[in-house]
Amino acid sequence: MNLIIVIHELFRMLFFGIQKGIFYKPNGVKLASYLESLGPIFTKFGQLLSTRTDILDVETAKDLESLTDSCQPFNVETLKKIVESELGDSLENIFESFDEKPLAAASLAQVHSATLSNGDHVVVKVLRPNIHKKVKRNLRLLKSAAKIFSYIYSESYRLKPNEVVRDYESTILKELDLKLEASNTNLTRKNFSNSTELYIPEVYWDLTTSNVMVLEKIDGIPCTDIEQIEKYGINKKILAENGVMIFLNQVFRDNFFHADMHPGNIFVSKKNVENPGYIAVDCAITGSLSNEERYILARMLQSVLKQNYKALANLFISSGWVKADTNNIELENTLRACCEPIFDKPLSEIEFGKLLLYLFQSTRQYGLSLQTSLVLLQKTLIHIEGMGRQIYPELDFWGIAEPYLDNWLNEQFSPLKLKDYIIENKEDILLKASEIPAIIFETLDEIRSFSSNKNADALKANELEIQLSKQKNINRVFGIGIGIIVIIVIMLIVN
Repeated sequence: MNLIIVIHELFRMLFFGIQKGIFYKPNGVKLASYLESLGPIFTKFGQLLSTRTDILDVETAKDLESLTDSCQPFNVETLKKIVESELGDSLENIFESFDEKPLAAASLAQVHSATLSNGDHVVVKVLRPNIHKKVKRNLRLLKSAAKIFSYIYSESYRLKPNEVVRDYESTILKELDLKLEASNTNLTRKNFSNSTELYIPEVYWDLTTSNVMVLEKIDGIPCTDIEQIEKYGINKKILAENGVMIFLNQVFRDNFFHADMHPGNIFVSKKNVENPGYIAVDCAITGSLSNEERYILARMLQSVLKQNYKALANLFISSGWVKADTNNIELENTLRACCEPIFDKPLSEIEFGKLLLYLFQSTRQYGLSLQTSLVLLQKTLIHIEGMGRQIYPELDFWGIAEPYLDNWLNEQFSPLKLKDYIIENKEDILLKASEIPAIIFETLDEIRSFSSNKNADALKANELEIQLSKQKNINRVFGIGIGIIVIIVIMLIVN
């Protein structure tokens, strides 16, 4: 039965594709219209595609950004039953009032405002009924379409259809668990608990399940409503600069960033108009990088800021973002050709997010391959910077980012950072150190057993002796290193 449904849906996709002209001179406008005609789940897929600027050209990605995830609301009585079933009580006992008119209705969930019995104003987010089944069916369909596309389209290797669908599957399945979104919301709230830059609404954990989430209702100005921002007398320059600091702190300080910071999810706080901040909602999609990726990213951004194209080319190759056999000089010239015309403008007029986008576009010919988190990060930067420049057109991203990155890179090699690492990982360090004598004795025992057997393989014994020699050297270095670390820690503690 599932196979029949998939075949039927594939023919439906083919029919709409022919109708929308997607198979003849395809472009972003046709693709957006085509995905919209297939339904809200495919519209959401188009929104994800708009972030994949590592495989799509700039124009197509921009056309896909026009897709909106709004849908017809589902029956409010059905929604009430879901809430009561999930929370194990009647609405009358939980809420003092419940607004039956939805604040928003999207492809996966619907949101209503309410007031708790204790007087707190909240919003209630509820997943659509049977949405898990619908999403899984559409995912099967997308996977089938991606495989067919891979076979029939000669340039499919560059567009990576199977990888794109896998990324979409990972993203949308996370959005189907509201507990995960609540956890992301709570972590981001903790990261900015003592900050005026960003406010995250509180999660009501006792009223949150995988299908229902209750959040504090926020009172903010939409970040695109410049007239309202000016009416409240908010300092637009500080507001725009705080947006850049939010991005930098999320990526480099917290290593956990809100990856869906489009204008619909960002509001301006009405408090503290001289040092204003933002309010962010919908933390379903988040990203994080490994320590190595953060270091490489910081070095890359620093190289771009300082226009060091040789270092930039080396970073692209050593990080594996382009093919290992890429010619350094050729890549350096490509990066220079991409950046130099842009750097002719005053720094305050250069949009850093778009510059990165052009860099990634120019290196596609060298087999550009980026982790999903890096792609999300670049998209987040474009949203943050674009929003900041809309609020304050003279925003100097460079003036804020350059000293921040220089300072962050210096901190990675400071004695204090080393001390923090030792304290955080002391159990692992001690465990590894305690294993060294056993490794030495095991190696000696193996050598003795081979020596006692005259017919033993001499080559293997020789290899073991070399291994032991190396181990002794490692032990010496390890001992010296531990000694130096202990001295540094003692000095720091004394100071």
